[in-house]
Amino acid sequence: MLKPQYAILRFAKYKGPEIGHIEAHNERTKEKYASNPDVDTSRSHLNFHIVQPERKYRAEAERQIAEAKCRTRKDSVRVVEALVTASPEFFKGKKKAEVRAFFEEAVRFIEKHQSKDTIISAVVHMDEKTPHMHLSFVPLTADKRLSAKDIVGNKKKLIWWQDEFWKHMVKKWPDLERGESASETGRTHIPPRLFKEAAHLNRQRDMLLQLLGEVNPLNAKKKSAEIEALLEQYIPGVERMQTKLRKYDAAYKDLQAENAALKKKDGASRESVKRRLEVAQQLQELEDLKRAVENVPPEILEAYQQNTTFLQEEASKKNALDR
Repeated sequence: MLKPQYAILRFAKYKGPEIGHIEAHNERTKEKYASNPDVDTSRSHLNFHIVQPERKYRAEAERQIAEAKCRTRKDSVRVVEALVTASPEFFKGKKKAEVRAFFEEAVRFIEKHQSKDTIISAVVHMDEKTPHMHLSFVPLTADKRLSAKDIVGNKKKLIWWQDEFWKHMVKKWPDLERGESASETGRTHIPPRLFKEAAHLNRQRDMLLQLLGEVNPLNAKKKSAEIEALLEQYIPGVERMQTKLRKYDAAYKDLQAENAALKKKDGASRESVKRRLEVAQQLQELEDLKRAVENVPPEILEAYQQNTTFLQEEASKKNALDR
């Protein structure tokens, strides 16, 4: 039985410094992508633009906003990013020209509802597991107001976007099914990059445990340098991930409560079984992420504390000599 092929459209809003971060990711301006191990830079030459950026994202956004004479606040959304893709099954067996045709059609859809002049960049990534497009635009309305709220909207508007996107794309690809947004399913949307970061942290943890187990009098100096370098990446990475996951604490408690209520509920209608499976999956995903940053092995923590103490002592000695 063939798996369903879904058309997927999601939006994200960006206000300030993070605009530079999404540009670095989208335009592949970095040599390495440690937080996203799915990026295969040996395939990055296969990526292509449908809309080529003329200048830096933030600079282009500010130019458009100034020309429109919009009033802005520090927390104004200056860039909206549309992520366009389909389920992996859709792309299987398709040639690059066919993949390109899909994303060109998606750009035509966006341009039906958002002025093409506001689009900063539309770039297709072929160097990750599933082809996808990042289309970034300045959220200027037809009457020249800066309002991501009016364009992307609330739950109702997001459902409208998903409906219209599917209606547009299914004309050329009849096998496509309508994707569901987080706002419709009640699902807590966890960005895929968090799972990638967790996997990267787990690999670093395993490497550290291996290095710590290999230390002996003959290789202590060399291994210590490797351990120190890895610790300086791993521990701060864990701390950053812990901060990111705190925003899901309330969602996690809500899911636990819903899960308990569903278990007590009688009956096994198709809807209730489906929801129970969805809640169980979401709980599992959040628990997997929490485990990645909560269960730091004690030997790694001890090594990090020893290294920190050593660096502090060395700094104190240097300060004493400088006086």
